[in-house]
Amino acid sequence: MSSAHRQTALSVNLNKVALLRNARPLGIPSVTRAAALCLQAGASGITVHPRPDARHIRDQDLIELADLLQQWPDREFNVEGNPLHNLLDCARSLRARALPLHQLTFVPDSQDQSTSDHGWSFPADAPRLRECIAQAHAMGVRVSLFMDADPDAMPAVRECGADRVELYTEPYAQAWGSAAQAAQLQRFAATARAAQQLGLGVNAGHDLNLHNLRDFVQAVPDVLEVSIGHALIGDALELGYAHTVGAYLDCLRA
Repeated sequence: MSSAHRQTALSVNLNKVALLRNARPLGIPSVTRAAALCLQAGASGITVHPRPDARHIRDQDLIELADLLQQWPDREFNVEGNPLHNLLDCARSLRARALPLHQLTFVPDSQDQSTSDHGWSFPADAPRLRECIAQAHAMGVRVSLFMDADPDAMPAVRECGADRVELYTEPYAQAWGSAAQAAQLQRFAATARAAQQLGLGVNAGHDLNLHNLRDFVQAVPDVLEVSIGHALIGDALELGYAHTVGAYLDCLRA
């Protein structure tokens, strides 16, 4: 569908809210309250990235957030993580409770990694991913693969059975405002077109913010969803959830 007819969806990643909550045994700030405020402000969905050590999002958060999203049937729940660690178990737990889960984003992070910093590698990762994707599809869940901006890798992603790619945007964020910005945008746009020509949907995320988001979605065609956490939650500390989500949506409407 043309970007002229479909606005890019905003999924808010709540990991940083959970990280702050976990600093004290008081349940403050509330992850579910943050989700509700973001949804009320117009966010299209909620993203979380539970890790095996539960250093931010916990198993109970997944259940409570999925339960909350039952009140918002037009919004989506995206759970991301490494399918070779705990991600598929998280998905099974939600499915066993008949709770909503719309998308699993497979990310190749290690268990002790502070944040994602690269996409999957083909053909090396293909055999393991193919089986994990099949398991997710058997649960009725869409699969997006976290990928570097590389047009040549898109046929292998499609062959694995993935439904979408999430383009790892930190290289663009680092280049934003510099002489390298245009070249980075051209690379991301070429990757998006290559994916779309094969029938893959395109998501994007990592270090997108109020400064660089508008340029990205204007240059990269038909981005279905951006997942934004660190910058958005940082902005919300100053501006509040409602104003912050509104500001990000303004970038996506432009």
